[in-house]
Amino acid sequence: MKGKAHPSNDLTINPSGNESIFDVIGRVDLSRRRFVQGSASAGMLVAAGGLTLSGIVNTVEAAENFPVGIGFSSIPASLASLGAVADRVTVPAGYTAAALVSWGDPIMPGGVAFKADASNTAAEQMKQYGMHTDGMHFFPFSSRGQLSNDRGILCANNEYTHEEILFTDGQVGAGYTIEKCRKSQSAHGVSIAEIRRVNNKWTVVQNSPFGRRLTSNTPMRLSGPAAGHALVKSKEYSITPAGSVATGSLTDGFAVNGTINNCANGITPWGTYLTCEENWNGNFGSTAPIPPAASGETGKLFNRYGITASGNGYRWHTVDPRFDVAQNPNEPNLFGWVVEVDPFDPAHKPVKRTALGRFKHESAQYVVDSAGNLAFYLGDDERNEYIYKFVCAGKYNPSNRGANRDLLDTGTLYVARFDPNLKGTWLPLLPTTVGVNGVLLRDNPDFAGVNDAEVLAKILIKTRMAADAVGATMMDRPEWTGARPRVNGYKEIEVYCTLTNNNRRGTTTASSNNPDGSTAAASARPPVDTANPREDNIYGHIIRWREDGETVLATEFTWDIFVQCGDTATTKKPKPTNDYKGDIVDNPDGSADIGAPDGLWFDWFGRLWVQTDQVGDGSGDWVNIGANSLSCADPETKEFRRFLTGPNKCEVTGITMTPDGKTLFVGIQHPGEDATAANPTQFSNWPASQWATRADGVTPLPGGRPRAGVVVITRDDGGIIGA
Repeated sequence: MKGKAHPSNDLTINPSGNESIFDVIGRVDLSRRRFVQGSASAGMLVAAGGLTLSGIVNTVEAAENFPVGIGFSSIPASLASLGAVADRVTVPAGYTAAALVSWGDPIMPGGVAFKADASNTAAEQMKQYGMHTDGMHFFPFSSRGQLSNDRGILCANNEYTHEEILFTDGQVGAGYTIEKCRKSQSAHGVSIAEIRRVNNKWTVVQNSPFGRRLTSNTPMRLSGPAAGHALVKSKEYSITPAGSVATGSLTDGFAVNGTINNCANGITPWGTYLTCEENWNGNFGSTAPIPPAASGETGKLFNRYGITASGNGYRWHTVDPRFDVAQNPNEPNLFGWVVEVDPFDPAHKPVKRTALGRFKHESAQYVVDSAGNLAFYLGDDERNEYIYKFVCAGKYNPSNRGANRDLLDTGTLYVARFDPNLKGTWLPLLPTTVGVNGVLLRDNPDFAGVNDAEVLAKILIKTRMAADAVGATMMDRPEWTGARPRVNGYKEIEVYCTLTNNNRRGTTTASSNNPDGSTAAASARPPVDTANPREDNIYGHIIRWREDGETVLATEFTWDIFVQCGDTATTKKPKPTNDYKGDIVDNPDGSADIGAPDGLWFDWFGRLWVQTDQVGDGSGDWVNIGANSLSCADPETKEFRRFLTGPNKCEVTGITMTPDGKTLFVGIQHPGEDATAANPTQFSNWPASQWATRADGVTPLPGGRPRAGVVVITRDDGGIIGA
């Protein structure tokens, strides 16, 4: 749909007729714009990128005067000592949580209600909130030059599907059909919903023209240096509810259908959403043997990116030839990108930005430095993979949104090397970069091309192999990145990254990713090093670095480990480099232990929020840590306090906030994981196990099976979350 309410990207996107936030930016003088670009303020860093909430024009100078520190007491861990962790979301005293939206809820015109027996069709799922929430962001509307705290667009990733509860009879049941495949594909992607607070209660605006779904089949386009290359030209299909029929042609290397395994996210300073494609390899399979790595370019790509004949439990390839690599071997090359979406324009075709590289993208955190230079920090979420930085060639223009439209198409992608002296280097992935074997990347057979443009295209399509070639540091599952707000006089560009875990680190027989790019995904067993100092690193850690010279253009940085996660009360036998206890700062000792840090996000005020992705039932190595959680940390003192615990067998992931900091949105993924179709509520019936209605207090909340979704959290006294 496109009309007056949905103008093109160059125009204001405020349907009210009032002044938009982009208009407000244009009225702020340059020195003030630079201030708010580089700092969170009493309002927020949001869609428009580092803007103060109230009085961008009048109160920028007062932006330093806002609450800091952690103002709540750590809540107890949710332990399985009584047989199972509590099947509920728990928050501190003085806070209230409610269910905002869940898998299957209608979010756009024509949507129908969720059916507790999972009998909703694929067509119905296309207009409903997707499955298994992950990264998200709240984009506020503006009115009279102010960002709204009561109305906005929530963009939320839907990472994957639990096939056994997605269908009434499970994945196989009476057979796997194209209808089941299409429903699964429709439950993947991104859910975009308008949400409002009415009478102090939040609700989804079901009939909003802004509501839409991006799924595994949504038309999109490729842009940037790799677009148009032969490796991103796949078989063209006519995609219908009844099947995918080959047209006999190839795509042009610019057209692509769908986005899958959308994990963490990012935003841009000009107000667009970035959704990151992570474990996309698992959605592919093959009806014939996979070519071995030594067989040629395709086999080597499959090996390095983890393409297997069976996939990751999905059966799409058995009924949809687009995902059968035996028939369509280039299709995987169309995934593994960062996808840019305009949340305010339903007619906007999402764009996969190839300049940011192709891997298992986890997140995309932007930083604008004082000179207007723009960079994005990226993690590749798999054991032994790398941390990246993309620096745009052009500068961010805060007064002209249209001028920023293609900034993500041109620039330099770097990969990090962390040195033992706590210094580091950003290694450019360019044709002229010399690999560890002394050979220029342009002369490396993996990237050879007729000219440097083709070489660069291959480097970006084979990003992992390029990082192998230049000797980047293998990390313990780099996931979310977050930039510390430059507020309260803090001026450094300081970026954090969660390293979730790596049980292969320091184990025998030691091996590393081969510089020739031939190592199978996640198969190496690297020795411990200064940046990844623990063998059998099951609990993970968080690393941080500061750019030299307070500029994103820096090619050198200093770094340290912010925290090593662990279990203070563990009885595990210590290893030479790992006592499994960690070094979390909390009071009393052990009161805020966490493991497997995953989600990481700074609020506008400088508090760090950390979400976990461990075994969700508090069993085994997690018996003392309990259910997955959301904790708040002080970047100065390193103190942690536990803020939220999740329901049984869930992951806590995805977090965003209203401009005033008084409403927090948190994602709950895969509650009741591992349940079967025969007993979908075996482990969880959340959120119906906790609430009878949605956050609006009216809409019934059906159960019948666990439903991932978003909770909304407020303080009972109306104050700022966490303060």
